[in-house]
Amino acid sequence: MDQPHVSNEYEVVIISGMSGAGKTVAMQCFEDMGFYCIDNLPPELFVTFLELMMKSDNQMRRIAAVMDTRGGSLFDSLVTALDELFKMDGVKASLLFLDANDETLVKRYKETRRSHPLSEGGVLLEGIRKERILLTELKGLSRSIYDTSQLKPKQLREKIMREFSKAGEPTFTLNFVSFGFKHGMPIDADVVFDVRFLPNPYYLEELRPMTGLDTEVSEYVLKWNDTKVLIDKLTDLFRFLIPQYKQEGKGQAVIAFGCTGGQHRSVTLAEYFMKEFKEDYPTFVSHRDVEKRKV
Repeated sequence: MDQPHVSNEYEVVIISGMSGAGKTVAMQCFEDMGFYCIDNLPPELFVTFLELMMKSDNQMRRIAAVMDTRGGSLFDSLVTALDELFKMDGVKASLLFLDANDETLVKRYKETRRSHPLSEGGVLLEGIRKERILLTELKGLSRSIYDTSQLKPKQLREKIMREFSKAGEPTFTLNFVSFGFKHGMPIDADVVFDVRFLPNPYYLEELRPMTGLDTEVSEYVLKWNDTKVLIDKLTDLFRFLIPQYKQEGKGQAVIAFGCTGGQHRSVTLAEYFMKEFKEDYPTFVSHRDVEKRKV
């Protein structure tokens, strides 16, 4: 797999626009593309934050920040901060503005039962109109303006990815996770598989202190016919399922395997599938509970 080109330039995207137009979806999308994301940082502090990042050894060079009218009076300094940001050496900065018509915004607010940051006395439409006036100058500075009135979240994500993902850089990653049920299930998994029905190396004294990262344990788990059947069926499932996740606009898929303690069987399966799919996707593996073993 070709490695993406690494640039020394910092890429900064400021996300702003009307409340209810999709800024949360946008930030999640940028996060999935590998951006370091910040929500509602006061504008005058953002330039300082970026300068500190540039002076540090931090390798994070893609940053997205949501700045909107929730900041109240602090929002007034955004145009000045943007002007300073656009002049910084080594920084490629752009402004993404999300908009929607009044009817759509009213409908979205009523569905979520949220209050508008600028509404007084609960008059929603008045708050929307005030915000639209307040954002007029900012909208004129924007590199990209998206009208999300007719866009579903999936369509907004696809639109953002088409414009802001680097050419040739993969935007979809696979994450295989192992865990132990006795330590609780991972809350961020898209799919969880319980592999406690497989023969357990824990009951073999010589394998008990080891983990699925050790050859002796992985060979023991993988030698059984039940394991082989499971692997065949899951491989077939994943080759169908993973492209569906990608087509849906997700930036990643988290697939978790759980056993009792998260040391032997789940680790073995997570490692196996990481190796199976690493040629097809940028693939990562993590073992949440492997260090919790008690010998």
